[in-house]
Amino acid sequence: MISHTDLISHSKDLKVFAGNSNPKLAKAICSQMGIKLGESTISAFSDGEICVSLYETVRGSDVFVIQSTCMPVNRNLMELLIIIDALRRASANRITAVIPYFGYARQDRKTKARDPITAKLVSNMITTAGADRILAMDLHAAQIQGFFDIPVDHLQGGGIFAKYYSNKFGQECDNMMVVSPDVGSVGRARAFSQKIHAGLAIVDKRRPRANESVVMNVIGDVKGYDCILVDDLIDTAGSLCNAAVALVRQGARKVYACASHGVLSGQAIERIQNSPIEELALLDTIPASNEAAACSKLRYLDSAPVFAEAIERIFQNQPFSSMSI
Repeated sequence: MISHTDLISHSKDLKVFAGNSNPKLAKAICSQMGIKLGESTISAFSDGEICVSLYETVRGSDVFVIQSTCMPVNRNLMELLIIIDALRRASANRITAVIPYFGYARQDRKTKARDPITAKLVSNMITTAGADRILAMDLHAAQIQGFFDIPVDHLQGGGIFAKYYSNKFGQECDNMMVVSPDVGSVGRARAFSQKIHAGLAIVDKRRPRANESVVMNVIGDVKGYDCILVDDLIDTAGSLCNAAVALVRQGARKVYACASHGVLSGQAIERIQNSPIEELALLDTIPASNEAAACSKLRYLDSAPVFAEAIERIFQNQPFSSMSI
């Protein structure tokens, strides 16, 4: 981690502001950096229009705006755009949009005729608003970095999970199996398995005919292993829980799961609670709802140290390749 002594020499030029999406994470990041969160209010007029007020000068400053575009997605996205516009018009020198969770990332390609590519549209909106660079955690598809015409620093949550499971299981990790819940997540699961020195298996989902249930084929031997399902986000949790059932049927001893982003919409928490999953570890990129906080199977891990180090490195023009996680 870059020393705070080095940061202090530049701190007069560094400012951090946040929207309403995840204030707890924003405060934790600032606490890690030893600075105060910028003074501002984000409110709404009676008709729902968003109003942003900044209460300190940002002229010539290097400004970071922390805002996840999670539920309510459209309101949080508009907050981010308006904050960026306010900073640009107040003569901030450089504006970095820190987006712990980037909404609309799943709409990254056309899957049928006349589909929008909304991830590209949102990327254009953020750039047009005045952002100079992006700092994000675990974009749903790595190629979304190319949707932006400004620099993107892409953080990976795998290091946080690797540290967590290494502390939790120690040398037992060598006898565990990391499982990708679908073919699209194989790269993420492989990188994670290498970090904890575990084996790798894949769940292959197939729907034989329309309106027929999904058939789960497990590629790899999981019998007698403790398994860790690895994904980037959990939304309704249907695929994750079905994959856990398939692993148990194939002889897996215990099933754990982890994902960077806990969207947890619909009946997700009920499904997780009733599934064979022992524990689902999530990052705090999306704040936990009251229902999620009460769920005994959910465990939220702190991502603030990683974001704090990344912000410091951007501010000091240091490379990411030597980050501690």
